[in-house]
Amino acid sequence: MRQVLQQFDSDRIFYVLANTVRQKDYDGRISRDNKAWTQTVPVCEDKDGFGYDRNVCFAVDRCNPGLTDLFLSQARRECAPAQEQKPSVRDSLNKNAGQQTAHSNKTKVNKEQAR
Repeated sequence: MRQVLQQFDSDRIFYVLANTVRQKDYDGRISRDNKAWTQTVPVCEDKDGFGYDRNVCFAVDRCNPGLTDLFLSQARRECAPAQEQKPSVRDSLNKNAGQQTAHSNKTKVNKEQAR
């Protein structure tokens, strides 16, 4: 795990692993927990002009799916604290949007009171 983390960012590792598990969703050697976790990782749909899914290029295909499952479980355990500390971009955007809405509502109230 350390060798992979030295070579690649954890976000990239999780993207590739999530994509791999999604590509092999039919495989019983991958745990239900890891399959459910992959749904929390955004993986963009990427089809070429012929309708071929380019995400298969990001799938780990030369390894036993059971070993991939074990590696993913270990990666999730080791990198979970770092992932929890990192704020979600979506949450940050929603928070900022909520603050802007609250600010614009205050401005409207102040303008109405001034009239």
